[in-house]
Amino acid sequence: MIRTLVITLALGAIPAPALAASADLAQIDRQVAAFTGAPQGTVGGAVLPVDRRLRLAACNSPLSLGWHTARRESVVVQCPDAGSWRLFVPVTPTQQASAGAPEAPAVTPNESVTVSVTGEGFAVSQPGIALDKGAVGAWIRVKMLANGQPKGDAMRAQVVRPGLVSIPMN
Repeated sequence: MIRTLVITLALGAIPAPALAASADLAQIDRQVAAFTGAPQGTVGGAVLPVDRRLRLAACNSPLSLGWHTARRESVVVQCPDAGSWRLFVPVTPTQQASAGAPEAPAVTPNESVTVSVTGEGFAVSQPGIALDKGAVGAWIRVKMLANGQPKGDAMRAQVVRPGLVSIPMN
């Protein structure tokens, strides 16, 4: 009896979102592959799987997928439920997209960059290092710097201009 009461009280102390179901990230990867028509890691497919550390609320409606830009560099995956989430999945460019004149890279590997994280009503920046080369508008991998040393996992950021990359949160 006391054990049941303790469990009931403990569950009551957990916020409702913590008890809510999470979105199936593997299913999102499969839907992105179906949308792009190419498997992950291949030309035209997602560069990487959706980060498994994400805890997205389960969506009650079918997911909405679309190209983020006309250059088809990333897919926008959005839960159409009110107040829900959206994420951007970088795509490996196709030869057709890269068949035009090559653009000069605005950022090169091992170059120091400013990483700007922006959202509705805020912007935070921190020093980082580019792991890939990329022209303005391209998505590259970056690592944050702490005490002049790369720290943490690589993240995807969009090149804004030479020396500046952005991670949009909205």
